[in-house]
Amino acid sequence: MQGRKTDERELRFSLSAHVPGHNFYRRLKDRLDLEFLYELTAPYYGHCGQQSIDPVVCFKLCLVARLENIDSDRRLFEHCSLRLDLHYFLDYQLYEPLSWHSTLSRTRQLLAHGPV
Repeated sequence: MQGRKTDERELRFSLSAHVPGHNFYRRLKDRLDLEFLYELTAPYYGHCGQQSIDPVVCFKLCLVARLENIDSDRRLFEHCSLRLDLHYFLDYQLYEPLSWHSTLSRTRQLLAHGPV
């Protein structure tokens, strides 16, 4: 009889357990407090319509692009989707898809034009 591999266990995966303590992005996340960005960027967002990308995530993505020398939003999102430490840094779980690269581009344009 032909066998088939089955895995009936529930997936329990902790990014924190798989990103070493000495990892650069783990140490950066532990030391970087970006909560002030919510208040600072509030005037740039409307009060109705679809939710935008989280301003803290937007900032972190721009920071990763600069630190990793990535000049394309498409490449940035592909790069981040492949790295556990970057998922951890961005506060995304493995099952959570990252936003579309165009969302980052539009948000960057919005912030360049000033408050609504």
